[in-house]
Amino acid sequence: MPSTFFGLTIASSGLSAYQIALNTTANNVSNVQTKGYTKQVANRVASDCIRVYQKYGSVGTGVTTTSITQLRNIYYDTKYWYNQASVGLYETKLNYMQQIENYYIDDDSAKGFSTILNTMFNALDTLKNQSGTMDARQEFVGSVQNFATFFNATYQGLAEIQSNANEEIKSTVANINAIAEKIANLNKQINVIEVQGGYANELRDQRALLIDELSAIVPTEVSEIPVRNSNYPEMETGANNYIVRIGGQTLVDGYEYETLTCVAREHKVNQCDNEGMYDIKWTTTGNTFAAGASSMSGSLKALFDVRDGNNGENFTGAAQVLNSRQIQIISPSITSIEAMTMPETGVLTINGKTYNYTDFSFELDDEGNITSYTFNLENAMSTEERLQVDGMKASIGSSVDVMGVPYYMAQMNQFLRSFGSMFNDIMLKGEDLNGDATDYYSFITGTDLNGNDFFFGKSDAGYGGTVNCTDSSYYKLTAANLCASSLCVKNPEKLATQTFRDPESGVDDYDIMEELAKLKSDTVVFRGGSADGFLKCMISDVSIDAQKAEIFQNNFLNIQSQLETQRMSVSGVDEDEEALDLIKFQNAYNLSSKMISVMAQIYDKLIQETGV
Repeated sequence: MPSTFFGLTIASSGLSAYQIALNTTANNVSNVQTKGYTKQVANRVASDCIRVYQKYGSVGTGVTTTSITQLRNIYYDTKYWYNQASVGLYETKLNYMQQIENYYIDDDSAKGFSTILNTMFNALDTLKNQSGTMDARQEFVGSVQNFATFFNATYQGLAEIQSNANEEIKSTVANINAIAEKIANLNKQINVIEVQGGYANELRDQRALLIDELSAIVPTEVSEIPVRNSNYPEMETGANNYIVRIGGQTLVDGYEYETLTCVAREHKVNQCDNEGMYDIKWTTTGNTFAAGASSMSGSLKALFDVRDGNNGENFTGAAQVLNSRQIQIISPSITSIEAMTMPETGVLTINGKTYNYTDFSFELDDEGNITSYTFNLENAMSTEERLQVDGMKASIGSSVDVMGVPYYMAQMNQFLRSFGSMFNDIMLKGEDLNGDATDYYSFITGTDLNGNDFFFGKSDAGYGGTVNCTDSSYYKLTAANLCASSLCVKNPEKLATQTFRDPESGVDDYDIMEELAKLKSDTVVFRGGSADGFLKCMISDVSIDAQKAEIFQNNFLNIQSQLETQRMSVSGVDEDEEALDLIKFQNAYNLSSKMISVMAQIYDKLIQETGV
C-alpha cells in the first residue's frame, strides 16, 4: 500500500512539473525577439499508477514532465525553404539588372547614347557646310571619339558587373561550404544530447536558421531519418541522420559534408568575357555542379544568369570531321560576321566531350552569309573520336536563355559592326582635303593588342571566300576596342567628305556627308531599325528583364510573408499566449503548494495528536 506520506509526494510532483513549465515560459519570453528561436513547451503526462491491495486496485502518483520540445511544423518549413530559392533568384537578378540599366540611362543626369549620337550627327551636319575648315573637321572627329568612348565605358561597366558576379559566385560557394560544415557539426552535437534522452532545442534552431540561409542560395531539401538499433530494427536509438541536398545532390549526410570548389576556366566562352570565369565542381568527385541550369533557382543561379546569360544565342551547328585536327561546322546558328560571339581560341563541345581549338575560319557566300566554320584543334583526334564526332551537334558554351552581360555585349558589338561597316563603306569611296583617296584606312575602327588600328576594307570584300578569325574582319571590332581612326584624330585633313572634287565647286563638296547622315534614321542598321533606335532596343530589353525580376520578387516576397506568418503561428513566441501560460502555471503551482500545506496539517494532526 502507499506510504503514509504518499499525498505529499504527489503534491511535490505538481510543484516540480509546474516549476519546469514556468521556467520554460520564462525562456520563451526572454527569447521573444531572438531570430530563429522556436517556442518550447514542457510536455507532461500522468505518472504511472501503483497497485494497492484495496478494492480500488491502483492509485495515481502525480505528474511527470517527459520532455521540453519545440513547436515546429515541417510542412511550413519545407514550403518556406522552397519559396526562399525564388526570392533569392529574383532579388539578386533585380539588383544586377538595375546596374545594367544604369549604363543605358539618357537624361539630364547623364549623357547617354542618344545624346552622343545626336551630337555626332549635328557635327556631321555642320561639316557639310564647312568641310574645308579644320575646326569643323576636328569637331566631327571629336564627336566620333566621344561616340567610341561611350561604348568603351559601357563595355567596361558591363565587364565590371560580370567580374563582380563572378567574384560573388566564389564568395557564395565559400558560404555554402561554411554552412555545410556548421550543419554537420550541429548534427553531431544534437545527436550527442538526444541519444541520452534530451532534446537539443536551441541547437536545432541554429540548424534551421542555416537551412533558411542556404535555401535562398540554392534549392534545398532536408530529410531527418531516425537511427535504429542494428540488432533490434524496431528500436530507435534517439539519434537521427540529418541529410541536406542542394540541387538534388547531397551536401550534408549526418556528420559528413561535401564541399564545392570554384575552378577558373582556361578558355573564354564568349568573345568579350573576362578571363578567369569560375565553374563550380564537387571537391571530392570533380563532377560539375550545374548551378546555372534551367532547373535551378536561388541567388547562385541568378549570378550565373547575369554572368553568362546569352539569351540562348550561343554558337551551335553540325560537326563534320575534315581530318584529325580539323572539324567543320555546317548549318551554324550564327551566319553573319556582325553576330559572331565565339572567342578566337576556345572549347568546342561535341557529343558531351570537349575539344580545345586554337583558331577558326569561316566561309562566306556571295551574299555575305556564313555557310560553315572550320576549327583547328589543339590536339589530334583518334580514329574512334572522329567516328563519335562526325555528324553530331557541336556548340561553344551553353544556351543560357537569359539576357545577361554576354547578351548586352553581343548586342553592342553587333550594332557597332553593322554601323561601322556601313559608315566605313561610304567613307572608303571618298577623298581627303588634299584630293587623295581614303581607301587605305577605316574611320570607325578598333585597336589591336599593340594599339594599332585595324583596317577592315570594304565590308563585302571577303564575300564568296574564306576569312580567318585572325584577319582584320569586322569580327575584330568590339565595344572594348572601338575608336576613331588615329590617322584622322592626328590630322583631320585625312577625313573624307566627298567622293571626288569638282574643281569648279571647290573643297566644300559634301556628298559623302549626305550619305552618312542617312545612317542615323533612314537606313536599317540594327534589328530592323535605324541607328537611333539602338538605345530603344537596349532599354526595352533591360527594362523588361528588370521589371520581370521586380514583379516576381514582389510576388515571392508576398508568399514569403504569408509562409512566415504561418510558420510563426505555430513556432513563434506570442506575448499574449505566454502571459496566459504564466497565469495558468502559476495557479497550478499555487494549488500544488496549497496541497502541500494541507497535507502538512494532516500529517501534523496525525503525528502530534494521534500518535501513541
